[in-house]
Amino acid sequence: MDTRRNLFIATTMTVVLTVLLGLVYPLVVTGLAQVVFPDKANGQLRSRNGQIVGSEIIGQGFAGPGYFRSRASAAGQGYDATSSGGTNLGPTNRKLIDAVTSAVEAAKRENPNAPVPIDMVTTSASGLDPDVTPDNAMFQVPRVARARAIGESELRQLVAEHIEGRQLGFLGEPRVNVLLLNLALDERHPLPDLKGGPAIVKH
Repeated sequence: MDTRRNLFIATTMTVVLTVLLGLVYPLVVTGLAQVVFPDKANGQLRSRNGQIVGSEIIGQGFAGPGYFRSRASAAGQGYDATSSGGTNLGPTNRKLIDAVTSAVEAAKRENPNAPVPIDMVTTSASGLDPDVTPDNAMFQVPRVARARAIGESELRQLVAEHIEGRQLGFLGEPRVNVLLLNLALDERHPLPDLKGGPAIVKH
């Protein structure tokens, strides 16, 4: 057995594969993504008045009663992309039961005449879900309408316009992207204290 020859082949293969798979392939894929899907490749960031206010594929919190709220997050201190994850609490865990019970009571105080959607009182597995169910968004309409001084029927129409159907007609469930809904809300119905200008979505 020629040890030196085998060592040369092994070293050469390591270097070649490292260059091809660790440098050339990532550069080619990144370049193609920037050409074919530039918006998706750059995180689908959304701006308002020249300032980035969020990504439509990463959930975030929204301040104030005049905004639709995202699904609650257990990622880090909330919506922390470096700590993506759920609570990992089982259905009989007392901490989870108490948290859900408290969230249901708070939701009923906000809108006592409607059933509370499950995704309003539980967190997602990732903690970074950018969407809520249509029922969740509709449940929030009375609060947002009061804060914006607009009619509920008009606001329900805006929510309906932002309901996305199942992918390919059968994958997933209908959903509403909270960031896009709030941006459209600021455009059409600025908060009363904005003096005619749209708000920057707080996150």
